[in-house]
Amino acid sequence: RGYEVFAGVRSMKDGESLRRKTSQRLHPVLLDISKEEQIKAAGETVRQALGDTPLVGLINNAGIFVGGPLEFVPIERLRHQLEINLIGHIAVCQAFLPLLRQTQGRIINIGSVAGIFASPLMGPYCASKFAMEAVSDVLRRELRPWNIKVILLEPGIIATKIWQKAKTQAEEAIPEAPDEMTKLYGPLLDAVHDHAADVEKTAQSPEVVFRAVIHALTAQRPKIRYRMGPRARVQKVISWLPDGIQDRILAAFLKWGNR
Repeated sequence: RGYEVFAGVRSMKDGESLRRKTSQRLHPVLLDISKEEQIKAAGETVRQALGDTPLVGLINNAGIFVGGPLEFVPIERLRHQLEINLIGHIAVCQAFLPLLRQTQGRIINIGSVAGIFASPLMGPYCASKFAMEAVSDVLRRELRPWNIKVILLEPGIIATKIWQKAKTQAEEAIPEAPDEMTKLYGPLLDAVHDHAADVEKTAQSPEVVFRAVIHALTAQRPKIRYRMGPRARVQKVISWLPDGIQDRILAAFLKWGNR
C-alpha cells in the first residue's frame, strides 16, 4: 500500500528473509518485547529513521499460547504468557506514544475471540487476551484528547503457526506433567485436543486480518473493534448468555462437569 513498514523481528536473519519476500519499504527492527532495552532501541531506531515523516500507526501483534489446567500451569509459564501477550505490548505503547502523539497516529492491538469467551485449558491465554480488551479500552479513553485512536482486532481461528506451536508444546508437556493432572483432567484434555484438531481445519487465512488492519489504519472513522470469522461472532453471541447457561453449554459440548 506504499507505506514504509518497520517490522519487529526476533532475529535479523528472519528480518532479511521477510524483506526479500516483500519490498525494500520493509525495515526489520530487532524487537523482543520481553526485553526493555530492545524496546527502547527500537523506538529510537524508528524515531531517527522517520525524521519529519509522520508515524501513522503502531500494530501490536506479538503473541504466544500457554495452556493447560490452571491448577497445574507452572507459574513461570503463566508469567511468560502475560509478559509477551500483555505487559510487552504496554511497554511498546509507552515507547512509541510520543511519536504517535505528534502525528495523531493510531494503535492497533491484535486481540482474540479468547478475550471475550473463556474456554477450559486456555486460562493463561484467555487471561492475557481479556486483559488486552481492558488495556485497549483504557488507552482509547485516556488518549482521546490527542485524537489517538486505539483499535482492537478480535480474530477467531486464523491459520498461523501459533496453533502448531501450541500443539507441539502440549505434546512435549504431557509426558512431564504430574500424574495427578492426567488423572484429574485426562478426559477434558482429550476432548479439547480433539476439538482443537477439528477447529484448526476451519482456520481462516491471515488475509482477513490484513484487510481489517488496513481498514483500521486508513479509514476516517475506523471501528473500535473488528471481529473476524464466524466462530468469533458465534462466541460473542454465546458470551451474552447468562454465565450459568454458558457453563452448561461448554460442559455438554466437552462432556465435562457431570462428575
